[in-house]
Amino acid sequence: MGDFLKLVGLGAVMGSLAICPVQAQVLPPPVSPDDFSEHTIEQVLLGRDLFFDPILSGNQNISCATCHHPSLAASDRVSLSLGEGAEGLGENRRLVEGTPIAQRIPRNAPALFNLGAHEFTTLFHDGRVQANPDAPFGIAMPDGFHTERAPDSPLAAQALLPMTSAEEMAGGPGENPVADAVHAGRIQGPDGARGLIAARVAAVPDYARRFNWLRGTPAPLHISEIGNALAAFMAFEFRATNSAFDALLRGEYSGMSNEALLGMALFYDKAQCSTCHAGAFQTDHSFHSLGIPPLGPGKGHGASSYADHGRAAVTQREEDAYRFRTPSLRNVTLTAPYGHNGAYAALEDTDAANGRLGAPLSVPSGLPLDALTD
Repeated sequence: MGDFLKLVGLGAVMGSLAICPVQAQVLPPPVSPDDFSEHTIEQVLLGRDLFFDPILSGNQNISCATCHHPSLAASDRVSLSLGEGAEGLGENRRLVEGTPIAQRIPRNAPALFNLGAHEFTTLFHDGRVQANPDAPFGIAMPDGFHTERAPDSPLAAQALLPMTSAEEMAGGPGENPVADAVHAGRIQGPDGARGLIAARVAAVPDYARRFNWLRGTPAPLHISEIGNALAAFMAFEFRATNSAFDALLRGEYSGMSNEALLGMALFYDKAQCSTCHAGAFQTDHSFHSLGIPPLGPGKGHGASSYADHGRAAVTQREEDAYRFRTPSLRNVTLTAPYGHNGAYAALEDTDAANGRLGAPLSVPSGLPLDALTD
């Protein structure tokens, strides 16, 4: 296939195939423990408990796990999540009648696999949290949402933003003090939304004791410590580096089927998938526009307010319009639906080679039908 040469040591496996495998030099090096940050088990377990605890939400009725549940491949298996104003999990989550906020989150909840690796320095579909040496503490965040203390990583910074999103976790004005603070634009400080959340967590004796143990001294709890604990748990729990592909990269050639080997040859050659899905985690961490159709309420961009301008909303650069971050392909068969707005039900539908895109999903129950673009 093309000008491929046989991968050293793969001849026995590939001998029965009518294809030539990938050149060794085009494959990424295997993942190693050095590619990840280390965390103490005490911090991981503390982050686990907070990840599943609705205490971090304004109305104390929704947790991080609601949209990123381990049993749902670290996501929620729906195109656009229902945050505040709903109850249930995954495809069974439903709107609660009479709640002030009951709308779809504008973008698909991404899976969390391998976000603890050092190379994951750009997060969210639009990259609004990103390592940047010119930003406070070296991490760019939306205006008004930087922390007063340095988070351990971009992942720790990212973990703080859903807590102050009215639609995701905070709730609407008049519902609780956290939501009122968000509505008033008070994010930082002791009377800000984050300070209120931290004080609520610190009021739980077990949480206070465990945070004091981690830092080695009693002190007022800061929201950055909560973000650090959540990031430690996500990095530990959702590490996925033991696939048949990982084994092949380590020189173990018996785990991949002939069909998978054929797919790998296409991936690295004629299909050119590896152009964007590069490296061992199969992402270039960059932004591209694939022409995915609009679905859902949008992000409020443009004259109609139904558009989602993607990366351009962060950079304010016209050339970034409708560009979104390249997702990692780790565990991709488990993380449907696909696209920044979950517009596609199957991997086959997302094939953007030569401009081909499949048919979008039928609109889920409760999803607004008047999603327009500009």
